Amino acid sequence: MRHTRPSVSASILAAVRNRNKRPVGITRVVRNDLLIASYNVHKCVGIDKKFDPDRVAHVIGEIGADVIAIQEADKRFGERTGLLDLARLHRENSLVPVPVTSLYPKGHGWHGNLLLFREGVVRRVQQLVLPGLEPRGALVVDIDLEAGPLRIIAAHLGLLRHSRQQQSEAILNAVKADASRPTLLLGDLNEWRVGKGSSLHFLRPVFDPAKNAVPSFPSRFPVLALDRVLGHPHSLVTTIEVHDTPLARVASDHLPIKAYVDIKSALSETEEIKDRASLAR
Repeated sequence: MRHTRPSVSASILAAVRNRNKRPVGITRVVRNDLLIASYNVHKCVGIDKKFDPDRVAHVIGEIGADVIAIQEADKRFGERTGLLDLARLHRENSLVPVPVTSLYPKGHGWHGNLLLFREGVVRRVQQLVLPGLEPRGALVVDIDLEAGPLRIIAAHLGLLRHSRQQQSEAILNAVKADASRPTLLLGDLNEWRVGKGSSLHFLRPVFDPAKNAVPSFPSRFPVLALDRVLGHPHSLVTTIEVHDTPLARVASDHLPIKAYVDIKSALSETEEIKDRASLAR
């Protein structure tokens, strides 16, 4: 029996049917886990077509993340200046940017990717140029947090399936440099499919693209899980929620997603894997 791949329209209809099953949340759960978020701010242009960085800053404040990856943080054309008030985000939310060498003097991020964090020590920053027809990039950041060491890959993948496959391979090569450090891949990965039909299937077995996919796009009626937080080992991410508030629904065409992360459990799992590998030799 020949296997046929579901059409795009069928995939979207399936997402609509499953929409009400998605976990949502607007307040932070009291727990020991870190709160990590990802937010495509759409260059601070809301669904009402208004350019309003102040509105986006309020949404970031609502989320209250310990670490947040921002996509489309810079203008696309011209000087490509940064769009957010970084001083305000520091003042009101204690968030500071991971230092990067921007492509443009007034830019905030790397190919529009900006990573903000509250407390920690940045050990290493690698700025990846991702393959594909569009200019895309990713930040690979090793940061030591109070809860433990973490590697964060903040990315915005391309619109074309073939490009996303190439970009997934480039990201996996970056992860292999230090497989012992718990790792998060997060951002707008531009893929709503799960399973073998997904361009993110190439991230397996390091990441599990089918796990905890929550619809985040479009913000008014989210049916597509374009935004993801993927963990390695898989126990690293304990819960994923979409941040669905009245302000978030209008501030961008994407809703933010947030994930709770347990670094201590992930480190324990990593040590067990190492021990089993040593015994097998």
